[in-house]
Amino acid sequence: MKEKIELLRKKLNQYNYEYHVLDNPTISDLDYDKLLRELIDLETQYPEYDDPNSPTHKVGGQVLDSFDKVEHKRPMLSLGNVFNYEELKSFCEKIEQEVGNVEYVAECKIDGLAMSVTYLHGQFSQAVTRGDGVVGEDVSANVRTVKSLPMKIDYDQDLEIRGEIYMPKKSFEKVNKEREENGEELFANCRNAAAGSIRQLDSKVAAKRGLDGFWYHLPDGETYGFDNHYDSLMWMKSLGFKVNEMYSRKFQNADEIWSFIEELTQIRYDLPYDIDGVVIKVNSYLTQRQLGFTSRTPKWAVAYKFPAEEKETLLEDIFVTVGRTGKITPNAQLKQVFLAGTKVSFAQLHNEDMIKDKDIRIGDIVVVRKAGDIIPEVVRSVPEKRNGTQVPYVFPKTCPVCGRVIVRDPKEAHYFCINPDCPARVVESIAHFASRDCMNIDGLGAKKVEAFHQMGWLNSIEDIYQISKYETEICETSGFGEKSYRNLLQAIENSKQNSLEKLINGLGIRQVGDKAAKILAQRFGTMDALMNATFDELKEVRDIGPITAQGILDFFMDEGNRAMIEHLREAGLNMEAAQTKTEESFFTGKKVVVTGTLANYGRKEVQALLEQLGAVVSGSVSAKTDLVIYGESAGSKLDKARKLNVSVMSEAEFEEKLAERETL
Repeated sequence: MKEKIELLRKKLNQYNYEYHVLDNPTISDLDYDKLLRELIDLETQYPEYDDPNSPTHKVGGQVLDSFDKVEHKRPMLSLGNVFNYEELKSFCEKIEQEVGNVEYVAECKIDGLAMSVTYLHGQFSQAVTRGDGVVGEDVSANVRTVKSLPMKIDYDQDLEIRGEIYMPKKSFEKVNKEREENGEELFANCRNAAAGSIRQLDSKVAAKRGLDGFWYHLPDGETYGFDNHYDSLMWMKSLGFKVNEMYSRKFQNADEIWSFIEELTQIRYDLPYDIDGVVIKVNSYLTQRQLGFTSRTPKWAVAYKFPAEEKETLLEDIFVTVGRTGKITPNAQLKQVFLAGTKVSFAQLHNEDMIKDKDIRIGDIVVVRKAGDIIPEVVRSVPEKRNGTQVPYVFPKTCPVCGRVIVRDPKEAHYFCINPDCPARVVESIAHFASRDCMNIDGLGAKKVEAFHQMGWLNSIEDIYQISKYETEICETSGFGEKSYRNLLQAIENSKQNSLEKLINGLGIRQVGDKAAKILAQRFGTMDALMNATFDELKEVRDIGPITAQGILDFFMDEGNRAMIEHLREAGLNMEAAQTKTEESFFTGKKVVVTGTLANYGRKEVQALLEQLGAVVSGSVSAKTDLVIYGESAGSKLDKARKLNVSVMSEAEFEEKLAERETL
């Protein structure tokens, strides 16, 4: 029987490879499913022959409490960025001045989740996320479900490969359609969907998401007998790994690479997966070693980042929505346009002043783009295309949901509905509390909250922790069911252990987002201490200030809010901050502002690094600012720092400081 089981596994692995890697299936889905069911039955009948790398494990099944931290054997470095032809040419010229003419390889920059996968004696062993580049998370159970990734390879030595787990566009559309039907928050893009799927504790959920992967890097390729990157790619392909061979090409100079970039720019939205740029590498391993590294990036590789796509369309109407704090936000209803790979029908307009300043009128032709390739926004109107039918927009005087008069805050550019019982505010506040950046209650997105609110089951944040009273009704709700209910209960239970800053952020205090919540949690340590803090104590906290301090004070002076927190305490929610360790460094105790585009760091990445080094990261420059770190296209914040004689530091100088710390 063992021989039959092994034969079935071999056949199914081959069929997986043909279907998911070669895109050339030789067996029907029906016949494949029959073989898979036969193997499942045999493995159930003969558990002594179980193999964690069997094709049956690609359907998931392992449920974890959390992800283990794993230190990478070799750091997973980020790449520097270039944004135009001149910067690309400068990158190539620096290399050629140092080592002479070289051959380059340019590849699609897959918009997914970087991953390191190891094999021991030809068997899949472990998959680890990039994390901070030094330490990642073990997500093996979920990566094991990626059908194009071989569980066994014809190579008997230990092997590490690196690549990108991504969600194909078809899978993205399917997942978001299901989430919409279930009233769950939609994923913003394929990358967020892939990251959210890989971080599922139940591997069955990951298995259903239709993830895929491209593999593009063989660490220490010379030790495997290769002298260049491209040949190692082809070897990885021969072992059964999915390599993006069609869009991995060799070039001799910047002009050839730029032609390739222009080609991909034209077709990027027609590809079945998202790309956000092109990666350029020196091909020769010897030359890579000669060029070396900075403290964070290789000198022999760089990423070209695509600019945001802009398109013209008709602005058909303007309507307002009500947020959790009562803020009234105007939005543009657009004639549908295909933008950055998705259909766009709505866009942000921010506030009344923005509409007036940009002279945006109903009926205008407007230019739209996606900020950060995610959120659609109106960039400007095109007044030369007006025909006289356009109508200036008049901001409403009452809330569109509850009908109460709205008020403009004299210190802000926004109007607010000040009715605390406004249904829109109630729904938005509960959805915000349950969102990923706050209490992360999966299965309780905005649409589900709205449906439960209409049913009378959710009328306040504390009602979340009493939802079990409606078990029968919820399980009978269309599109939900007992399994979804159980998953929701588990997510609610898990949220009780969240850190204090998550809870503070979830409360919806005006002016308090995730950053301020983290600062408050670290400063006061417990919810009780924060609730009883005085105005003077609050405004002295770095990055809080008098307006935010007053907002916090007003929130906790409200008896209803204090009663809500007591109910949450009784429900078992954590009310204390976790103890965090900071590293003594040059940056310790300094108030730091980061501005411009940093080549080697994302904004959240550099903020987390600075906080680890004891700095307080702020978003605005003032006389109290100690240091401004700047990158490309730094504007008014850098100018203001120089006027105020605040110390400034380039990205290169920042990296030198980091290097000094590492050599101590």
